[in-house]
Amino acid sequence: MGGDFAYLDIVFLAMVAGFLIFRLRSVLGRRTGTEKRPPDPFQAPAEPRRLAQATTPAPPAGAERAGASPAPAETSTGALAQGLRQIAAADPSFTPESFVDGARTAFSWIVEAFAKGDTKSLRPLLHDEVYNNFAAAIEARTRAGETHETVLVGIKSADLLEARMQNRVAFVTVKFVSEQVNVTRNRESEVIEGDPVRVVTITDIWTFARDTRSRDPNWSLVATRSSN
Repeated sequence: MGGDFAYLDIVFLAMVAGFLIFRLRSVLGRRTGTEKRPPDPFQAPAEPRRLAQATTPAPPAGAERAGASPAPAETSTGALAQGLRQIAAADPSFTPESFVDGARTAFSWIVEAFAKGDTKSLRPLLHDEVYNNFAAAIEARTRAGETHETVLVGIKSADLLEARMQNRVAFVTVKFVSEQVNVTRNRESEVIEGDPVRVVTITDIWTFARDTRSRDPNWSLVATRSSN
């Protein structure tokens, strides 16, 4: 008789455990393989868009100051147009309009992440050499006990300068003209460089690259220079 009660206890406990597992899964959900990946600022839209309809992809909090995307530089003739056609032939999803939109967003992310010393956010957007340079600058700043503050007031323009294919790798160079407030402070929070109330116009020339044979749609920042 005691064995029968023990058996019933086991069955009852199994039923309770099954019920709890069911409820837990209903609350937490299950991975289905359709969860959203982090946004790719350079990913082409699902359908081609006309220039007049182009809009900036939703940026992270604080990047809205970058503003709306302008038309890319004139691409109807010359080496730039030829380079863009070569890239589009190698990657049918590529359009100058969507690239400029993504480049503007990437510029905002990179500038703000560098100011914050956020190497984790910088890593997927930068080529190895550029990342190492950025990370070294952040490390030197940290060792010196300095902090850097950047307010990206707005991106006045983002124009395509160059485009080319090298083997199967696409390279696109963009000239950014932005308005920023930059301040560097020491350990005592004293301003040692920049002006917290002065907006300056800065021109940056950045080159992005992507292997068109790769299934990864991401572009990487491979070179930077400033004309200021």
